[in-house]
Amino acid sequence: MGHLDKVNKLGRTRSHREAMLSNMAVSLFKYRVLKTTEAKAKALRPVVDRLISTAKKDTLAAKRQVARTVRQKDVFKKLFAEIVPQFEGRESGFTRVIKLGVRRGDGAAMSVIELLTEKPKSESDKKDKKGKKTRRPAKKTAPAKEAKAK
Repeated sequence: MGHLDKVNKLGRTRSHREAMLSNMAVSLFKYRVLKTTEAKAKALRPVVDRLISTAKKDTLAAKRQVARTVRQKDVFKKLFAEIVPQFEGRESGFTRVIKLGVRRGDGAAMSVIELLTEKPKSESDKKDKKGKKTRRPAKKTAPAKEAKAK
């Protein structure tokens, strides 16, 4: 019947699965976007939603509970300082999973999981400046022709 089959085991032991999902949650909080397989993204969504819901309580007990999963201090601080305030008006649905297609090597279904937050202005400004390529002026071919003529 499968009534109690709620955990997607992902072919791993419990400790390995919990460590992997914890690391993926930290990466998601750090970079706001994570590209992974569809099964892992679907397994990560409830973990992240639960962490954000707990962090929204902003009590000492909630911070300790979140700290068990998010073990990097800089990411922990970023979660409480930047990410959680953006979700004040939202009760659930903090992430989005977008299907990308299949991976070329093994045919695994790939997805992107992202937080539904606004990107900081500083990050977008840096990307705009770095992303734009300035064109070099075209080299004048006249000196090359003169060199060949001599």
